[in-house]
Amino acid sequence: MIETILWTDEGVVMIDQTRLPSVETYVTCRDYKEVADAIRTMIIRGAPAIGVAAAMGMAIGVEKANPADLDSQVETISKELAGTRPTAVNLFWAIDRMNRLYQEIRHLPHAEISARMIEESKLVRVEDIEINRAMGRHGAPLVPDGKTVLTHCNAGALATAGYGTALGVIRAAIESGKNIDVFADETRPFLQGARLTVWELQHDGIPTTLITDNMAGHFMKAGRIGCVVVGADRIAANGDVANKIGTYSVAVLAKENGVPFYVAAPISTLDLTLSSGDLIPIEERGASEVTQVFGVQVAPTGTEVRNPAFDVTPNRYVTAIITEKGVARAPFEESLRTLANS
Repeated sequence: MIETILWTDEGVVMIDQTRLPSVETYVTCRDYKEVADAIRTMIIRGAPAIGVAAAMGMAIGVEKANPADLDSQVETISKELAGTRPTAVNLFWAIDRMNRLYQEIRHLPHAEISARMIEESKLVRVEDIEINRAMGRHGAPLVPDGKTVLTHCNAGALATAGYGTALGVIRAAIESGKNIDVFADETRPFLQGARLTVWELQHDGIPTTLITDNMAGHFMKAGRIGCVVVGADRIAANGDVANKIGTYSVAVLAKENGVPFYVAAPISTLDLTLSSGDLIPIEERGASEVTQVFGVQVAPTGTEVRNPAFDVTPNRYVTAIITEKGVARAPFEESLRTLANS
């Protein structure tokens, strides 16, 4: 299994996803600012993986902090990490989890606080892999045998601590004996589908075909696609889903063509404090991601650009939401809250 992120004696080690698929290399973050920068620049990306990175960023920050001013420094570390990317709720979930632990143990000697924070961050990683495998077990029965699964962006091992959310469902379906293949949307403008999903599935020997984003409707209409499975960065209480830009378009096409549209996400991705997806903050990224492709200019200089990194799919387009605790269906207000409290 691909190792997305690890705690080591040298620091927090993560695969550099900006260099895939051409170069497989790892980055070592030796302080919390380097972890924050890795999240911000998408060296590590995907909501669950960002959560693990944030937990480890908190831990390494506490480890290297001045014991005489720990409370203030923990607050600074938290703000730095929280300011990296606004949409993925797992980031804030992990920071809150680490802060709650800190408040419980802040009276202890610094060395003991640090050791406990490090162990907690490692536990977040281990739990994430277990959660993804449980999600796969719940989702595998929904995948039709002998058909193609369409996915958008990368919601695999690279987007998590391991195994994956959407790709975890696909892996589990194959492990259960189903004969399926995958169509991966390229996912402009950052090309996570082309660069990461295809690389990851090839790595596992799973039959994969790359298509451009504007081909999805064609293949759905042709009857090729058995279902769509995507991940999520934040899910509101009513089942509205924020995911990589372009997901909404895929969901509308799936509805029009009678193709089931599934979302695979851990309970930590639920934000039950938000009544609908209209309240989810959407990150806007730099213009160069649109006007350039890996440094090559593809639009005239001075072109006005909009680059929202995510969109929100209304719950009416979502067939079901797959979590580690089970599968939620409409009405999502009831089913999601029941799963979250189970």
